[in-house]
Amino acid sequence: MTSLDEDTRAGELLRAEERADELFAEITRRGLIAPGAWESEVSRAIRDLGADLFGTSRYWHKRVVRSGENTLQPYKENPPDRRIEADDIVFVDLGPVFAEWEADVGRTFVLGDDPHKHRLAADLDAVWEAGRTFYESTPDVTAAGLYEHVCGLAAERGWTFGGVHSGHLVGEFPHDHIDPDRVHSYITTGNDITMHDATDSAGRRCHWILEVHLVDAERRIGGFTEQLLSLRH
Repeated sequence: MTSLDEDTRAGELLRAEERADELFAEITRRGLIAPGAWESEVSRAIRDLGADLFGTSRYWHKRVVRSGENTLQPYKENPPDRRIEADDIVFVDLGPVFAEWEADVGRTFVLGDDPHKHRLAADLDAVWEAGRTFYESTPDVTAAGLYEHVCGLAAERGWTFGGVHSGHLVGEFPHDHIDPDRVHSYITTGNDITMHDATDSAGRRCHWILEVHLVDAERRIGGFTEQLLSLRH
């Protein structure tokens, strides 16, 4: 692969994420996440909005909308549908496909004025940025090492990390290199791959999503954010 090929791949992944960001901005502008709405209702509204704005008809993973105590659950779980309440914390995890390129973006919304929930939401961004700083400043960082570091960042702020991994590979759709049973697809314990040097089966540079899922088990709330780690806008 030539450097131009890699630049093109990077540009397409960034553009996919930018479109996902635009989708989230429109979700906010239209007030789709509101008290009284069911999580499933919000998910369908997001699906329809993505189709209207971008012609998006495919998501490379299930759409996730979780509120209240459902925010404690990691991606793989499927908690019962819940009606959003007036003072809830809500997170949305989307994996839309734009012109054969995957995006994977998660955002957290706080309804109401609860300072604890607002602190959790703010800490999501702080932990994510600190995780990226560690990744960028550590050329030999392994996926296991980054996961351990991000879990430590969560603990420093008084939260429990809510996932068994803190991210994964991302690329063209349909991807052939993300295997739920293959540890090297994830930023997690046991993955000793050096992230900056990782390549796929075609010899192309691997790109990574960094996820942060913070939970407070005592108060029964959590929050989530994710976006591209190995590329910058």
